[in-house]
Amino acid sequence: MSSPSAVEDTSPQPDLWRVVRRAPKPRPHYAGHRDRLRERAQAGGLAALPDYELLELFLFRAIPRGDVKPLAKQLLARFGSLGGVLGATPEELRTVKGVGETLALDLKLLHETALRTAREAVGKRPVISSWSALLAYVKTALAHEAREQFRVLFLDKKNQLIADETMNRGTVDHAPVYPREVVRRALELSASAVILVHNHPSGDPTPSAADVDMTRQVVDAGRSLRIAVHDHLVVARDGVASFKALGLL
Repeated sequence: MSSPSAVEDTSPQPDLWRVVRRAPKPRPHYAGHRDRLRERAQAGGLAALPDYELLELFLFRAIPRGDVKPLAKQLLARFGSLGGVLGATPEELRTVKGVGETLALDLKLLHETALRTAREAVGKRPVISSWSALLAYVKTALAHEAREQFRVLFLDKKNQLIADETMNRGTVDHAPVYPREVVRRALELSASAVILVHNHPSGDPTPSAADVDMTRQVVDAGRSLRIAVHDHLVVARDGVASFKALGLL
């Protein structure tokens, strides 16, 4: 005679996998943040947002999901300011975790848009009468450049901008300048005057002795050909120094 077997439970068993799948997932801490930030921007205006939130709004477009606040803050910490983020090279931007080629290109697109907008304000009027627009333009173009650049704004008889050209790029603290090349290019463009512009990547716009000496050489080279040097602007993160305002020209 066989031993009695255990009683088999024939009642319906729940599908454990389905139960797990139906369990609500915990909401991430940033859930709803994008909508709230957009609502705040619409209600109070973009000008009311701090830099990191303004950058967040832009990052939403390139990164459609997830929390981008840490990335926005990391970018600002890495490059020092919103202008520093936009002025960084694509290679520098990609050193930040979370920034790929697409996002780097989007940020450079934003910078180029700002630069062209600033250039429009300079190009439509005599430069001398739109000095604040000129300062805004050169700051946008050069304040956050990692290497020194020497640029020349060529002006016609009405002091309107003919061309803005980069004459040379250099190292973190030097860009070689050839006064005769500046004058030669001015003659080619039929320019009557120039404004010299270069940047100090160190952040301090104070002109150096070498800057003063080079400026005098350009002034001397242009004098006999009636090409005036209206000013020499030194651009840095901490501001813009004008040779004319400092009594150096």
